[in-house]
Amino acid sequence: MSTGTLVLAATPIGDPRDAAPRLAHELATADVVAAEDTRRLRRLLADLAVTPAGSVVSYHEHNEAARTPDLVARLVAGERVVVVTDAGMPSVSDPGYRLVAAAVEAGVRVTCVPGPSAVLMALAVSGLPVDRFCFDGFLPRKPGERAKVLAEVGDERRTIVFFEAPHRLAETLAAMRDAFGPERRAAVCRELTKTYEEVRRGTLEELVAWAQDGVKGEITVVVAGAERVVPSLEEAVAGIRTRVDAGERLKDVAADVASRTGLSKKALYDAALAAR
Repeated sequence: MSTGTLVLAATPIGDPRDAAPRLAHELATADVVAAEDTRRLRRLLADLAVTPAGSVVSYHEHNEAARTPDLVARLVAGERVVVVTDAGMPSVSDPGYRLVAAAVEAGVRVTCVPGPSAVLMALAVSGLPVDRFCFDGFLPRKPGERAKVLAEVGDERRTIVFFEAPHRLAETLAAMRDAFGPERRAAVCRELTKTYEEVRRGTLEELVAWAQDGVKGEITVVVAGAERVVPSLEEAVAGIRTRVDAGERLKDVAADVASRTGLSKKALYDAALAAR
């Protein structure tokens, strides 16, 4: 007997009219619909005029560890399981990853219904570079842990996308300003696809001031990557000499510094030799 299929189904992030046509079909015909919030699912089903033929179960962060084995067993038995979260693609900062990993381990086919994405929409409307980007989800709530994570990505040159709760936005923007500098460009995208959609663009300093009075709604923050700072040849050579004196090979250090700064490897190597 062949195994079933796990379907990760993207749901609208605001406007129900954004639902992919396939979403209604999958919800109507699945053997099991695993939903992060069954009440939210009922509203979506009403919007789509869909009545599920299969069973509906809850699948959220508090029960996914316990419920995953049962869902995998049903998949192995040949059933089609559709996973939906409150908004967007399951497993992206939402429940789903644990089940995907278990299904893959069991040899079950995994596919998805593509659809709305707060990450991609925020990038598209931010006005910031989108050729290269990374997604860091929600930052830690504790100030010290949050500052550590931001310090780790301080030199990231790709545009960075974060999720944040509205009541923590002002504090988070202030932490970003302190970590990245007040002039770093960013965009706060609020209530995407909804009635009161708003995109506020500016420097982190400007956005901190704007957010002080409080912000409501679902929030996605897009931050420009760090600009490459190219040191002078003399500065680079001084750094190379320090590393070489500590025991590294000159050839290896010159290659590393060249790749990170864009300076000529040969020029760095020759200058470091001459500086001995």
